[in-house]
Amino acid sequence: MSFFEVADAAVAAAIEAGARYADARVMHRRYESMSVRNTEVEDLTQTEDAGIGVRALVGSSWGFHALPDLTEAGARRAGRAATEIARASARVPGPPLELVEVEVRVDSWANPCRIDPLSVSLSEKGDLLVETTRLMVEHGADIAEASYSIWDARIWFTSSAGHRIEQHIRKCGAGSSATAIGEHETQRRSSPRQYGTAGWELVEDLDLIGSAPQLASEARALLTAPPCPEGTTTLILGSEQMALQIHESVGHAVELDRILGWEAAFAGTSWLDLSQLGNLQYGSPLMNITADPTIPGALGSFGYDDEGTPAAPRDIVRDGIWVGVLAGRDSAAVAGLDYAGSVRSDGWARLPMVRMTNVGLLPGPHSLEEMIAETSEGVFMETNRSWSIDDKRLNFQFGCEIGWEIRNGKRGRMLRNPTYTGIGPVFWRSMDMLGGADELIVWGTPNCGKGQPSQIGHTGHPAVPARFTNVRVGVRG
Repeated sequence: MSFFEVADAAVAAAIEAGARYADARVMHRRYESMSVRNTEVEDLTQTEDAGIGVRALVGSSWGFHALPDLTEAGARRAGRAATEIARASARVPGPPLELVEVEVRVDSWANPCRIDPLSVSLSEKGDLLVETTRLMVEHGADIAEASYSIWDARIWFTSSAGHRIEQHIRKCGAGSSATAIGEHETQRRSSPRQYGTAGWELVEDLDLIGSAPQLASEARALLTAPPCPEGTTTLILGSEQMALQIHESVGHAVELDRILGWEAAFAGTSWLDLSQLGNLQYGSPLMNITADPTIPGALGSFGYDDEGTPAAPRDIVRDGIWVGVLAGRDSAAVAGLDYAGSVRSDGWARLPMVRMTNVGLLPGPHSLEEMIAETSEGVFMETNRSWSIDDKRLNFQFGCEIGWEIRNGKRGRMLRNPTYTGIGPVFWRSMDMLGGADELIVWGTPNCGKGQPSQIGHTGHPAVPARFTNVRVGVRG
């Protein structure tokens, strides 16, 4: 029987057992990664699995069950078990859980992929990583590392409402780093670790080999660079660090399950209050954040989420005002909203939950060059090294790999161990300059953790350089 028929059997069994709604996802997944250190291959992983995950809704509660059995009997067993779990959970009193309406579609979707990553030979991939690390060692790195990862997923989704959606999603990415070890310091410089919903052409465009000498040289230079001074000053962030800033202090904070208190694992709840939606000043008027899973090639892109909701862009912050959230069909209904579209899981064996898509900052009217030229005193920081944020996604401290002193509108000496700290809305309200469209990069984050059992999400973050005033930098400990 076809995989659609397997999913149909699971949904039918769930409804026969008493569920008022059910959906099923059959998935076939392949994963490959390789890591190289100092020209030696340290790890090669290749995995493949397939299975079915079924959700069933009874009264106020979901039930979920998953099996690696894609026979009709296995699918029906999973459907019945999901309903039994939902019924048991519904014994705890609560109002019936409603779902916002979504257009029921029969469709197929696949992301553009010019070079199938899994079709590229292991020797070619390995040679790329080996040569990258060789050049970093040659130019002064004590430890040179490079790696890539590839994900290939086929999904067949059906629901009791009539959904019948097939998707083929291929993703990949790579990165490298050079570490220099001194008498009292260890410093690292990393290439942009970029990932996307695209083919191997993404990795080729990264030019890992071309960036290797500079990474090693900068890591070595950081050993003797002066430390980032402590104080309050003007801060300019490169777009890669801005991507993490968005991820941690906006993306997680606007996940509706956290706002409702349904979720607190791995990243806490949220400081946001739904009663302020549409009125709260999140940031300066330059701040415009969207959640857009339709961006071609971005890591958080898809055709449909794991509830069958079509991908669509949403405003999250408009002209500095908080106007939107990341939601699922159930959480949106509870909150009185009319949209969902942000529910995904990391595989067939995990319950789908609210996850970031491509949460990004729209470009502004300035350039990085202009920001530096108009800064009399400040610090420019690039490439994340460490991050810490409280369980409300409010107070944060981030460290970067490298910084530069800015004086009288010019970039000056290199600074080591640069850090900055702030409070989310205060920080975003201090943004007074923002990079333009020609500096926009959609960064991919392949390791976003959430939930128990833990799930790893893939998110994208369009970002440009930005300037912030009166920021505390150089914080130690």
